[in-house]
Amino acid sequence: MTKKVLKFGGTSVGSVERIIHAAKIVKKEYENGNSIIVVVSAMSGKTNELLKLSHSVSKNFSKRELDVLLSTGEQATSALLAGALNELGVKAKSWMNWQIPILTEGDQNNSRIINIRVDKIEKYLLEKGVAIIPGYQGISSLGEITTIGRGGSDATAVAVAKIFNTESCEIYTDVDGVYSTDPNKIPVAKRIDKISYEEMLELSSLGAKVMQPSAVQTAMMYDIPLQVRSTFTERKGTKIFTEDDLDYSKAVTGVAYSKDDAKVTLQSVEDKPGVAAEIFEPLGKEQVNVDMVIQNISSDGKTTDLTFTIKRDDLNKALEILKKNNKIKYKNLEYKDNVSKISIVGAGMVSTPGVTYKMFRALADEEINILAISTSEIKISVIIEEAHTLKAIKKLHTIFKLD
Repeated sequence: MTKKVLKFGGTSVGSVERIIHAAKIVKKEYENGNSIIVVVSAMSGKTNELLKLSHSVSKNFSKRELDVLLSTGEQATSALLAGALNELGVKAKSWMNWQIPILTEGDQNNSRIINIRVDKIEKYLLEKGVAIIPGYQGISSLGEITTIGRGGSDATAVAVAKIFNTESCEIYTDVDGVYSTDPNKIPVAKRIDKISYEEMLELSSLGAKVMQPSAVQTAMMYDIPLQVRSTFTERKGTKIFTEDDLDYSKAVTGVAYSKDDAKVTLQSVEDKPGVAAEIFEPLGKEQVNVDMVIQNISSDGKTTDLTFTIKRDDLNKALEILKKNNKIKYKNLEYKDNVSKISIVGAGMVSTPGVTYKMFRALADEEINILAISTSEIKISVIIEEAHTLKAIKKLHTIFKLD
């Protein structure tokens, strides 16, 4: 008997009709002799609806109560899916996080799973039942309900696959796999049949919204095969696994973009050891994540211009921290929040010369100015004006023969 995890995202369970459709997929897998654990998200739009309700009650709604409130979305889906499966003649039961339990640690609204008790679920599977688990949540050592961040149902599914030692983890969503870029923006985007953990991790971290980055990272760490597929078609989707059996004849696998970034520049900062640490330490302490960093020596040779990028949502917090930081001196503070990050990703870059030049030349031909650059072995990211986002994606998708 093959043990599988099936995870259904919010759009896959976004209505009663879709929940019944998801139940039919589970039933088919069950009737094929598989032992099934299902992880579900809240119905699409439900989490935002609950957030809106919390804001209408109080502008200072506590993190504890927010976790209690938001966790109800996945709990409702779990019960509805169990009911739909029972109606189809399949033995199924929903489990709340505290009944299993799913143990977490860390801050409210942003905890992480550290363990899952297996005995109750394993017993139920042996009794030929389908176990349905709410994603995105757990319970702390103090008995408090916690959530693990937006998109956390993916992380739950991978953690379940790891701890229950399942053969595979299938992620059902509204797209039939991972694409070379956003098919809603570029209609000629191609579905990728196979992709490595490393490439998927880069794409998901750089703006591709198919999977949560931490889920991919966990799968890579424990070598858990993933498959991203559509709830609404029979296509096989995209397999995500170790890179040994993949073809890297193409240098670039995909193009990702993000409009969530902002660029900050400190002009004429004193150029001496320790200055960068003085700038970035207080940002780190306040959970402001710095991405790209560029340092240019000023013409006088005594000062430097320091540019870095952060998430746009953190911009106001970062500006406030920098202005209050009396340990650093600079002439001027500039920022831009109308920028986007464009990235190309591909494990084939490692053995292909000229990829960087080709990317920069393509952007130059479209008269797109590069504001910042970041590279790794398998990705190149640039910051550009947000207005040029679509033009840049189209050009790069074509120049690297992904059309």
